[in-house]
Amino acid sequence: MIPFKSILLVLMIVVGSGCSDGNQDPVTQKRNPEKEKESLVKVNKYLLEKDKDIIENYVDRRGWEMDISEAGLWYMIYEEGKGPKVNEEDFVTIGYSISLLDGTICYDSDESGPKQFRVGAGGVEAGLEEGIRLLREGDKARFILPPHLAYGLIGDENKIPARSVIVYDLEVLDVSRE
Repeated sequence: MIPFKSILLVLMIVVGSGCSDGNQDPVTQKRNPEKEKESLVKVNKYLLEKDKDIIENYVDRRGWEMDISEAGLWYMIYEEGKGPKVNEEDFVTIGYSISLLDGTICYDSDESGPKQFRVGAGGVEAGLEEGIRLLREGDKARFILPPHLAYGLIGDENKIPARSVIVYDLEVLDVSRE
């Protein structure tokens, strides 16, 4: 019979040597932040490209002529107004409809009333914030917001699912300084 102390010694040697090789279990491995960052950048680039392809196909099927901002906002002004241009810190009131690419309407001002916000103060989607600065009172526009300019990885936890591309159809009803 093998003595208990010998078994314990062999176990300690096996466990100790197993932790020193390059194939450590994930819990005990040292983190490599640079490698993790590189992986996340690759995944992000892949997702941005996939979103762009989806939106491009959607726009092409509808025959829309849209411009694309550097940030990735797709936009078109389909009716021009004659009012003042939207500026930083203006209060803007919009009539709107937010839908998914499958046509599902998530929110609209007919149901919830016009949306009012101060330009540059946050509190709205990054894509809406960017797009509204291109408009003037009376303009009617369409914005397509990829997830990174809309509700991101988790959606709005209500009507907009995770990683959704959303379509804003809107009209600038009022632009004022207060």
